[in-house]
Amino acid sequence: MRTSIATVCLSGTLEEKLHAAAAAGFDGIEIFEQDLVVSPSSPERIRDLAAELGLGLDLYQPFRDAEGVGPELFPAVLRRAAAKFRLMNRLGTDTVLVCSNVATATVDDDAVAARQLRALGDLAGEHGVRLAYEALAWGRYVDDFEHAQRIVELADHPSVGTCLDSFHILSRGWDPAPIERIPAEKIFFVQLADAPLLSMDVLSWSRHHRVFPGEGDFDMVGFMTRLVRSGYDGPVSLEIFNDAFRQADARRTAVDGLRSLRWLEDRTRRALAGQPVRDRLELQALPAVAEPAGYDFVEIRTARLGETTRLLHQLGFALGGHHQSKEHVQVWVQGPVRVVVVDAVREAAPGASPTEIAALGFTVEDPETAADRAARLRARPVERTQGPGEQVLRGVHAPDGTEIFFCRASPDGVPPWLGEFGADDALDPAALVTGVDHVNMAQPWQHYDEAVLFYTSVLALEAQPAQDVPGPSGLVRSQVMRSADGAVRMPLNVAPAAAEQGSFVGAAYPEHVALACSDVVAAARRARRRGLAPLPVPQNYYEDLVARFDLDEAFVASLQELDLLYDRDAGGEFLHFYTGTLGTVFFEVVERRGGYAGFGAPNAPVRLAAQYRRSHEPAARQRPPRGVTTPG
Repeated sequence: MRTSIATVCLSGTLEEKLHAAAAAGFDGIEIFEQDLVVSPSSPERIRDLAAELGLGLDLYQPFRDAEGVGPELFPAVLRRAAAKFRLMNRLGTDTVLVCSNVATATVDDDAVAARQLRALGDLAGEHGVRLAYEALAWGRYVDDFEHAQRIVELADHPSVGTCLDSFHILSRGWDPAPIERIPAEKIFFVQLADAPLLSMDVLSWSRHHRVFPGEGDFDMVGFMTRLVRSGYDGPVSLEIFNDAFRQADARRTAVDGLRSLRWLEDRTRRALAGQPVRDRLELQALPAVAEPAGYDFVEIRTARLGETTRLLHQLGFALGGHHQSKEHVQVWVQGPVRVVVVDAVREAAPGASPTEIAALGFTVEDPETAADRAARLRARPVERTQGPGEQVLRGVHAPDGTEIFFCRASPDGVPPWLGEFGADDALDPAALVTGVDHVNMAQPWQHYDEAVLFYTSVLALEAQPAQDVPGPSGLVRSQVMRSADGAVRMPLNVAPAAAEQGSFVGAAYPEHVALACSDVVAAARRARRRGLAPLPVPQNYYEDLVARFDLDEAFVASLQELDLLYDRDAGGEFLHFYTGTLGTVFFEVVERRGGYAGFGAPNAPVRLAAQYRRSHEPAARQRPPRGVTTPG
């Protein structure tokens, strides 16, 4: 499939945009008119630069206000068009996007529009140019791709065809099935954009909230299967208007865009498998991978080693050992859970947070295939050294910089790399902690959509519906990525710009590891005996709990004694508590009773408020845990 991207998707100068598209691996590019107008480079220089970079110039866009105008205005339309066609000849591109008229149209007559497009087609033909007519979703008289195609048919000109844009079709709820009936030779160009489902005017929606395929809520695979069945064989291009993209690094955005097309190409090919379809796009498949079977390890990098290991001890972890060749790396173990701790001071990691989640290991069926798929999706590999006889772990960087490793499953549940720490190779069946329930990852707002696509495409996780959680500084957007069986759950959160935890560099919202537990009351009591000061829960919460669930007061009193929180759904109950925050990390210990499926979302505002208070209170005012006395 030939891939292309519009320069409007990327930040920077036109020259920087071309370099970014080429570096990401695109085949071609759409030149947005304004990018050329403001460039000091001549059209000939841009043409030559594209050729040097191996990029085709697939489209020039847009040409506006062309059809549906009165006879007094149409000569001016032809004059503008002639100038643009001469420019395109200098630029070296032969297809121009003609948008349905939104501003100057006064004649609601398809025959008039077709006549005017035919006249433009005659002029375009003289310059070796083709017109791709597109129905804008907010066009004055033409806002439907089927309507636009009828006008193209009426124009009946070899230089006049249609441009299909997924946003203009899917945002209006149009059925893309009629695409299959459009003659392939009359589809001159295709543009793709996904978007979240929002209730707002379609123009604002389009201008600010388009995202790459796989990052929104549209059925992009359904759109593409219709396109393939039509027999179209031209470029498939991204045209995204998005405020975050305009502020992001162009090369990073371009890589995200190409990843979205490769993911969509693969999903479309699989959706069409076994169907008698003539695939003129020549869709390529990615290496097939199964979803991860669970978390293999969590790695924490810290400049506060004593505080971090003390917290792990309080939660019931035991030191498994130090790495045989990396003395600054140790592993802490409890049941099947392994937490690797890296001493950032001895590692001399530049700019490291006092404590942060540095890496996640996922148990996968075939690590080599998973890593190969990630590479095809343009994920940046982790450069890792290992000594003689040590396990080779392949990994890639997630959009937020977290290292993601693909780890092979072992029959006994004990990973081979654990031997490098001299750790016991037997699981403790009596451990209170029984697994990693979920890992909650913070995402910078400008890369949130990129992260959703990354985990969807690289790890085969599925995005669940997003929700907003209120906090002291505003709403926190949360979206859960999970495997079908729930073995891997990963909520992705993006907070308001004013950080909930005070000012700190990096993510605007702390991350946490939630530990599954067989008996959260016992785990909470053990942690308190070892000196843990859990995140305090106010009296008002427990009074509200009685009102919400009609709970026994003695049961609620036991929750309050241990600062435990409670939730319930149709499947069961959820009990949990939180630790304080170290750097940008805290832990949660959870017990699911019955078939509870959520994450205690109603309790998130309590946590956010408590974390906010703790981060803003002097240390002397922070109370110790109930039952724990302070010296003196």
